[in-house]
Amino acid sequence: MTTPVTDPVQVAARLPRYTVVDVRTPGEYAAGHVPGAHNIPLDHLHTALPALKAAAARGDLLVVCASGQRSASACAELAAADIPATSLAGGTTAWAEEGHPLDRPRGRAAGWAMERQVRFAAGSLVLLGLALGRRAPRARLLSAAIGSGLVFSAVTDTCGMAAVLAKLPHNRPRREDLDATLDALNADEPR
Repeated sequence: MTTPVTDPVQVAARLPRYTVVDVRTPGEYAAGHVPGAHNIPLDHLHTALPALKAAAARGDLLVVCASGQRSASACAELAAADIPATSLAGGTTAWAEEGHPLDRPRGRAAGWAMERQVRFAAGSLVLLGLALGRRAPRARLLSAAIGSGLVFSAVTDTCGMAAVLAKLPHNRPRREDLDATLDALNADEPR
């Protein structure tokens, strides 16, 4: 099944009609999100299915991530649960490039986008493997493994390192934040 996709220009014209769900990590969400978006990280989407089903019954769901890849995965998961949703083409990156505003929560430090976290972790591990390889040549295998993983990631359009990094505490939603989001989705007025 194909995920319905819409572009930022179309969304901007209809934004008040959508219930927007941002499936990025809390740190990415805090760095800037589509105005009015609710943060439900992709790996917590299953927990939110009842609230999302209720929200979809009241109006259109728009799912957003950084580039559109995670939101497409989320839309597929929602479709499997009989919840119609649309993905924002190009994600918040395309939204911002079109000149649309991003909201940032007050009092919370902005996090790094997952792509930036992956680049930092991969680069650090490659450098570590090379540095340690000066004393223990086998340590260079770490650099080779990371390089191979990056090639595999590009070929399959998946990212195992992002999946691992998403499990770090700064990328996990606080239980009270997730509960508040689910309460808000359940309480939203019909459009």
